[in-house]
Amino acid sequence: MILSPFTDNGLSSFLVGNISYEVGEEQLKQVFSQVGAVVHLRLVHDRDTGKPKGYGFCEYNDAQTAESAIRTVIHMLIQLLIRNLNGFELNGHPLRVDSAAGDDRSADEVQQLQA
Repeated sequence: MILSPFTDNGLSSFLVGNISYEVGEEQLKQVFSQVGAVVHLRLVHDRDTGKPKGYGFCEYNDAQTAESAIRTVIHMLIQLLIRNLNGFELNGHPLRVDSAAGDDRSADEVQQLQA
């Protein structure tokens, strides 16, 4: 899922991309309402076919709530990635994938390991 923040008319909004064509506005609104009250949510549809294009916009009253929603979704995606890749076999060896949170290494050390 792609999230891109922007501000429009003083209300904080963001783009949500890579949405399954089977997901409806109400279902998506339920997800983002877990963070705060959604002012407006809109899925974009093709003008000619009326079919969803796979992206939309979510709007909150303030930037803090929108930023919190983006952080929440990113955290959920990271947890999903960890669950799906932990134990994945690569060249005969199962990967061990876990969150770096709580690790006593500094952020600089983690970045050096990733390079």
